[in-house]
Amino acid sequence: MKVSLIGSGNMATGLAAQLVKAGHEVTVTSRNTATAAALADTHGAAVVPADGAAEADVLILATSAGDAVPALRALGDLTGKIVVDVTNPLTADYMSLTIGHSTSSAEEIARALPGIRLVKGFNTIFAQLLGAGAALPDGGKVTVFLASDDAAAKAVVADLAQSMGFAITDAGPLKNARYLEPLAGLNIYFGYGAGHGTAIAPAWVKAA
Repeated sequence: MKVSLIGSGNMATGLAAQLVKAGHEVTVTSRNTATAAALADTHGAAVVPADGAAEADVLILATSAGDAVPALRALGDLTGKIVVDVTNPLTADYMSLTIGHSTSSAEEIARALPGIRLVKGFNTIFAQLLGAGAALPDGGKVTVFLASDDAAAKAVVADLAQSMGFAITDAGPLKNARYLEPLAGLNIYFGYGAGHGTAIAPAWVKAA
């Protein structure tokens, strides 16, 4: 699958490692050309200009939440394109969300660009864990929660995540990003505020 990473920070770096390992054709576009080039060189991806990113089958939005809409608009016409939103609307200290309850970062992105097929996912996983891979010491897999109003787009992203070894939990419609983004905030608290480190991720477990 052709996958374009929008952004070149920690999340994009972690995803690039797993996507290339899984055999996908990966490109990256970023306003920071130096980090984009470093990411591409390290993981075997290719750097493309903004107007070339939309040629991919799936776009993964790995910017900050505040930069998400401008970054997507810079790519040109994205009507009908599958976009995976991995952002979280975090405050500067990463300990709170800037929006929530009645909306989410994902919903605001979808509202600003109504032609895209938006899927929320990967936002509850630390970048370090993404880079390390989906396998857990007990033989399990790290869980990716996916929320979208587009069932077909969600299925494509589920296949992409599973190709990298992740387990999938269907989190329902896009409005449930209102729950996934705070869940990511809680995970960040556990990781940094409570000192558990970044080798942790939430999962949905059936008791019986």
